[in-house]
Amino acid sequence: MRSRVPSGRMLRIFERLKQEDYPNCASLARELETSSRTIQRDIDYMRDQLGLPIEYDASQHGFHFTQEVHSFPTIAVSQGELLALLVAQRAIEQYRGTPYHGQLETAFAKLLAPLDEMTGYAPTRDLISFKLIAPALHELTVFDLLTRAITEQHEISFDYRKLGAPAPAVRRVQPLHLTHREGRWYLIAQDLERSAMRTFALGRIADVTPTGKTFERPRDFSVDRYFAAALSVMNGRETHHVRLRFSRLAADDVRDRFFHESQAFHPQPDGSLDLTLTLADLLEVQRIVLQWGGHVIALEPAELRERIRALGETLVRSHASPSADDQRL
Repeated sequence: MRSRVPSGRMLRIFERLKQEDYPNCASLARELETSSRTIQRDIDYMRDQLGLPIEYDASQHGFHFTQEVHSFPTIAVSQGELLALLVAQRAIEQYRGTPYHGQLETAFAKLLAPLDEMTGYAPTRDLISFKLIAPALHELTVFDLLTRAITEQHEISFDYRKLGAPAPAVRRVQPLHLTHREGRWYLIAQDLERSAMRTFALGRIADVTPTGKTFERPRDFSVDRYFAAALSVMNGRETHHVRLRFSRLAADDVRDRFFHESQAFHPQPDGSLDLTLTLADLLEVQRIVLQWGGHVIALEPAELRERIRALGETLVRSHASPSADDQRL
């Protein structure tokens, strides 16, 4: 009984009250192996929050219902809603290793355990599973520092290595937001030397150091607006109107996917499917084309077509020789 959650204890109190033998705090505390003070808090909650007609009878030295009660008040939650809670619970794996993971697990345990006892329906982990990419360990070492800097509005500096760069460079920023996209964490910050907003991958941030200065958070900052023209995290100042044509085989798999707010599907007479997007950067849509290989053609813009052609030639050259010593990349 010591392991029972409060809702389970209240259910036991409810059943004892229905027996009409006037239990009191002392007798209930002995039976449920808890303190009289805890029992009194439970009864107060059952009376004041759940609306149960409980009163203390001084002549009987115990509690009773002042009117007939048939069942313990249940939480109006459908099986579908409980299943949705389970989905959300499984999805928190993307926060593993961050300061939020333990708190989220505790919160979901508190939500689901009472519902199990009150509704008689408990969704199990066997129904739903997720394969989520956990954040890299080196990302987690800076996560807490960045969270605090954002909360306290402290300017920071750190070493940052751009993709392909031989060495990191010092960046001084005003951190505004942490976002999790496609299995990785990113920092959105105002880069003070470049006087522009930038996105930094946590995995390439090192030696986070407060500068001792604070800043005022921009009131008009919106992460949704910041990423409005990005397929995922790649942002830019250009506008690209993208058109991809997926083969008949790929069309059925693509048509129910969400890529971007600007997306539109255009079925073709031969069964193929065109996808149009308006993006600020072509790198991420270029990866989509490579992922689908011969089942997609980049129709627009010309720049994207040229990139894909050049990448194809590079792939052919790099795989032309089976030699492990090939260094042409």
